[in-house]
This record gives sequence, structure tokens and C-alpha cells, in this order.
Amino acid sequence: MIPERPPFDPGDRFRDAARAYIPYGIVLWLGGLWLELHGVGARGSMVAQGRGFLVLGLVFLVGIPYVLWRRRVWFERWILSRRDFARGLAAFMAYRAYRTLIVVLRPETASVAAPWGGEITYRVGAAVFFLIIVVAMLFVAVAAWSSDQKPVE
Repeated sequence: MIPERPPFDPGDRFRDAARAYIPYGIVLWLGGLWLELHGVGARGSMVAQGRGFLVLGLVFLVGIPYVLWRRRVWFERWILSRRDFARGLAAFMAYRAYRTLIVVLRPETASVAAPWGGEITYRVGAAVFFLIIVVAMLFVAVAAWSSDQKPVE
């Protein structure tokens, strides 16, 4: 008799990466939505392109953890292995962290209304987001480049 796998399996680094990506994706999406609602989003206002980025963000928020969570035969056969996908994702997240760090280090930044009242500068928002990106990126990178993964079932 084969014992059932517990719902939380700490040995699977790809699941850990998926778990780390979810809060990153949520913060990214909610931040993008907040900026779009205040007219400082992807294209400056809630134009069709800005709404398109929000819809695409939801697809990524659901799709990336779905692919990382467990092996998908159709994905690995026709697109990329889960490891290669995680490597590309880690590289993209590193680029995003770099671009966010540029905002943090700018001498002057604008501000936007904060959800709790008052204002928040782009620098402070970017600094918080930078930390979230780096933590999630580290989980994805560990999954992508670790060699001690469990064998395929």
C-alpha cells in the first residue's frame, strides 16, 4: 500500500516556488490595478491596453503557479520542461527586480493615493515590491537550479 502524499510536501521545491509566486502575483496585480484606477498605470489611464495588462496579469497569477505546482505532461512535451520554465521565470523576475530597484534609487519620485488614506511615494511602494520580488525569485531560482529534486512519480 502506497501512503498518500500529505497536502503540504516540504520536499518539493517547485511547489514551494509556486507558493512563493502566488503572493508576488497578487501584490503585483493589486498594485497594477490600484495604479490603473488612479490613472498612472501601464499606459497612463484605464485604456484598453491597461485593462489588457490586468487581464494578462490574472492569467499569469493563475497559470504560473499551475505550471510550477506539479508536472504537466502536455506542457513539458509541447512547450518547456518545468525546470527550464522556472529558469526563464527567474530570469524575468531578476530583470523585474532590477527595473524596480531603479525606481527605488531615483532621486525624485511621484506619489499616489494610498489605499488606507494619505499618499505613498513610488519609491516606498517600489521598495516593498522589490523585497517581495526578490523573495519569490529566490524560491523560483532554487527550484530551477537545484539538483536534489524528488524522482518523477
